[in-house]
Amino acid sequence: MSRLSTSWRQGFFADVEPIRLIEPLAYVLGAQDEGEPFVFNYTDAVLVAGHSCPAVSGAYKLTAKALKALYGNDLPVRGEIRVLIKGGPGDLAYGPQSHVISLITGASGATGFKGLGGNYGRNNKLFFDAKDVQFNTFIFQREDNGKAVQVVYNPQALPGDMRMNDLVPLVLKGRATKEQKELFYSLWQGNVKRILLEDEKYPGLFEVKELKNFSFPKGLDDSAY
Repeated sequence: MSRLSTSWRQGFFADVEPIRLIEPLAYVLGAQDEGEPFVFNYTDAVLVAGHSCPAVSGAYKLTAKALKALYGNDLPVRGEIRVLIKGGPGDLAYGPQSHVISLITGASGATGFKGLGGNYGRNNKLFFDAKDVQFNTFIFQREDNGKAVQVVYNPQALPGDMRMNDLVPLVLKGRATKEQKELFYSLWQGNVKRILLEDEKYPGLFEVKELKNFSFPKGLDDSAY
């Protein structure tokens, strides 16, 4: 009998705090009762990316932190958030990370939903700034009041393990033994766990600050997503 849900190897996935938002479009078109939240789990990000890694987990966590900074204890409103990624879609892991951010916030580029009757549009809300590339830097802005926050994600704040230098090529080339694979999984997903569940132990891993009077630069690229 085939499974009706995805089976995960990593038990800690279930311990990651969900991200909850209000999605007005879901109410208008009858997908949800009004007031019910959209609930995103880290496993949703894994499904979008096809894997779990520091880039994907970082995108999930930085989005959660940005939304908390923007809305406090209120539920964020999906589709009413604009995002600026400081680099092009081919820089760093910005392309895959943008998919995770778009999934959660609803913000999309030229391919996004154009809306109904002038409302609920999601297109032209996620932009890449290829003219000003900055390291793992993301800006989120509320459309209703203009509040903006910048999140910088620095996975180099995590502890390294020299064993990965030998394990990565063995695993990728299919030459690793069972024991080597298990060690690789433990080290790789161990950092993912730190990002998602233990970030406060690593100063500088995420830096969040409010940007006063922020405006999106002109000439940005929204065609990549």
